[in-house]
Amino acid sequence: MTDDGYCFVCGQKNPIGLKLDFDFNGKTIKTEFVSRKEHQGYLNIVHGGIIMTLLDEAMVKLAIAMDIPAVTARMDIRLRKALDVGKKITVEAEITDETRRTLDAYAKAVTADNEIIADAKGKLIKAQPG
Repeated sequence: MTDDGYCFVCGQKNPIGLKLDFDFNGKTIKTEFVSRKEHQGYLNIVHGGIIMTLLDEAMVKLAIAMDIPAVTARMDIRLRKALDVGKKITVEAEITDETRRTLDAYAKAVTADNEIIADAKGKLIKAQPG
């Protein structure tokens, strides 16, 4: 899988992207995100699709960091609480199971006071070479 730097979440070349950096500790991956007004749905509330995108990216980014190129096949998300624009969250992911062809992953978005804003379970398909 080729990265040209234009990923919406982590691509440093994407002029409208989030340009997030991820920290991989060998087992999990995490990033911090502070939304802007451009990311809102309702007045001063971050759009749920942005939060979902962050959770998806964390799960796939973790697989890639573990040298397992993968894509999301299914994702079940629970938006637990509205996130105010401008409030910092930490997004973290872990792999919970692996088979020959798939990975199961879990990601969560948490506020500084450890409140879970959203979490998701994902089924990732390992990318085939070529």
